Amino acid sequence: MRTFRADRGFSSRLLTLVCLCALVCAQAAPAAARARSVTVQLDRPGAAVPRTLFGLFFEDINFAADGGLYPERVKNRSFEFPEPLMGWKQLAPGGSKGTLQIYDLSTEGDVPNSHYLRIKVDEPGQGFGLSNEGFRGVGVEKGKEYNFSVMARAAAGVPAALRVEVVDAQGHSLGQAKVSGFTPQWKKYSATLRATGTESKARLNLLVDGAGALDVDLVSLFPKETWANRPNGLRPDLVKLLKEMNPGFLRFPGGCIVEGRYLEQRYQWKTTVGAPEERKLIVNRWNTEFRHRLTPDYYQSFGLGYYEYFQLSEDIGAEPLPIMNCGMACQFNSGELAPLEDINHYIQDALDLVEFANGPAASKWGRVRAQMGHPAPFRLKMIGVGNEQWGPQYIERYKAFAKVLKAKHPEITLVSAAGPFPEGKEFDFLWGQLRQLNAELVDEHYYKPPQWFRENVGRYDEYPRVGPKVFAGEYAAQSVGIASPDNKNNWECALSEAAFVTGLERNADVVRMSSYAPLFGHVDAWQWTPNLIWFDNLRSYGTPDYYVQKLFSTNKGTRLLPVLLDGSPKNGREGLYASASLDEPAGEVILKLVNTDSAQKEVSINLAGATGVRGGRALVLSSTDLKAENSLDEPTRVSPVEKQLSAASGDFTYTLAPDSLTVLRVKTLR
Repeated sequence: MRTFRADRGFSSRLLTLVCLCALVCAQAAPAAARARSVTVQLDRPGAAVPRTLFGLFFEDINFAADGGLYPERVKNRSFEFPEPLMGWKQLAPGGSKGTLQIYDLSTEGDVPNSHYLRIKVDEPGQGFGLSNEGFRGVGVEKGKEYNFSVMARAAAGVPAALRVEVVDAQGHSLGQAKVSGFTPQWKKYSATLRATGTESKARLNLLVDGAGALDVDLVSLFPKETWANRPNGLRPDLVKLLKEMNPGFLRFPGGCIVEGRYLEQRYQWKTTVGAPEERKLIVNRWNTEFRHRLTPDYYQSFGLGYYEYFQLSEDIGAEPLPIMNCGMACQFNSGELAPLEDINHYIQDALDLVEFANGPAASKWGRVRAQMGHPAPFRLKMIGVGNEQWGPQYIERYKAFAKVLKAKHPEITLVSAAGPFPEGKEFDFLWGQLRQLNAELVDEHYYKPPQWFRENVGRYDEYPRVGPKVFAGEYAAQSVGIASPDNKNNWECALSEAAFVTGLERNADVVRMSSYAPLFGHVDAWQWTPNLIWFDNLRSYGTPDYYVQKLFSTNKGTRLLPVLLDGSPKNGREGLYASASLDEPAGEVILKLVNTDSAQKEVSINLAGATGVRGGRALVLSSTDLKAENSLDEPTRVSPVEKQLSAASGDFTYTLAPDSLTVLRVKTLR
């Protein structure tokens, strides 16, 4: 047997190393096992939680309106695109022959819908006509009914019929209908088409049977099933996702879309109300904004207009927040300005909007609202002056708006802009000016990396408690970079936003409103990512970010409760973030806890001032994969799980899952 004698110096060094390791382990073990303390000061309730603290920001980007929330299946249905047949393709099956000709009535005056199509059939064959590609396809579901309609007249001879069919990529029929009995006068013709199959990328074919010429306009294929079953209604699955968030407000119609690249292309609400065929189409300012996502077929039909926005707000229980152009085009594009001496025209638009929303049915614009089907007022309480403007020119125009609007409508709260960035010279200038002007709500925007959101959770801790309040109007963590096409709606971004939102809630006496942006994105037709909700022509899903927003919005409570982490009011210590509120009607403490560590975390919770508890529940949103995303095929991969809470007193421990957002709702005795 072979033996070894250790060198005396080596043995001494080895003993020292072992002792040091033991000391380190002895110190580390208690720290790792130590429970973090979370004290909810139920006995020191704070300010009331604004009903509007969590809301929605809608902008027609990423095909959010036409092709999205507005479920019309036909693109360029009135042939009003600058290329009048964009989206359409001639069809001549079975040896049919004919011509397609666009006619223009614009020489007869300011006609909103000035174009129509003449289908002239020389040889009928199996029908001559054209096909519409829809919005990256025409979506139909087996067994569902779709209302087809068209304005038509016989132009020469009397064609026997207009055949309408939905076909898949191979040309197989998925449903058809027919209209006939044409006369020389314009008339609306309707039919119902029942889909025999499901296809998200179908096409709509219009084929004229028989020789002659038929003029057609306002071609529509609209799902019979809409939200609230309205004839010009909205897509129900998307509205359902919004309503389930219990939003406090709906900001519309944007966003940079309010501004336009040039003032001529700005959003003008008056052209979006009245009969759909009378609404004037304009280019969507996002159609060629990004070279990496060119979308030259992106226009606004305004089938979804201001009346529908107000109606949607009412349907989902949200306060409407319309944003008005203040005489400034997008400063990232032309920066075109309306002269100050011409600004009254823009101010009058805002005054008329108040009348449209709130005026009696006998008033000029209240009558328009009533004739559209809503005699009662919409109870508008807020208006935004400009979107993302900056500089002295904005302040000049804001002052002009505020002077008139506050004099005539002191009951309307005005929202002002803080520019596109959350810091810097322009941001500081605007805040300084707006404080001097006693502005009411200042709209801040932040598109930043996930780390920024975690590091800025205390952003509003030191904001003045008097003076203008904050509207966190647009924010979203960017996984790669601002406006990068590679940004993802992954769990790391959503978790970082959750940490940040605890800071918004803790400072709800200053931050009165907040909303993620953008809201919607079509999976085949987007310009910007990330987005809160994604969809195709038939399906939709909420992202991890959506579930973060929903958990906060549906669990906001009615009164703030101060929270101490390890005895300190500072939030975000060692990867732990928290906020709390009291739901007074339910008698529940609502505690939100965000753990951004990759290990589980034990917390010792004290509900100071509670004499006891009567149970509760936990809502947990987590994933061990920070890159995890939801999808059309896995819509709830990252989504909340509800568990019972076994707390028996106002002092209890809870173990937070790694990388998680946890909402604890505890019924308390006081």
